[in-house]
Amino acid sequence: MYTNICKHCNKLFRARHKAYSCSECRDKDEDYFDKIEAYLKEYPNSNALQISEALGITAYQVLSYLQEGRLNISRGRFERIRDE
Repeated sequence: MYTNICKHCNKLFRARHKAYSCSECRDKDEDYFDKIEAYLKEYPNSNALQISEALGITAYQVLSYLQEGRLNISRGRFERIRDE
């Protein structure tokens, strides 16, 4: 058994595997992740600050999904917008 700390409410809980959110916060965690995933499909070259401003989620939470391995870093390319 692992003793874990919930990343949302900081409550101590026990689980059979390494977990990042307690049972009460699991739905909130999945909701945040689904919003981030949908945003990245629409805006694939976004960084953590852009995601947090658009969705109202802290940049720390976005980066924590990256540390958990749920999000990946990709090397996109930016194109210059031509002046007309």
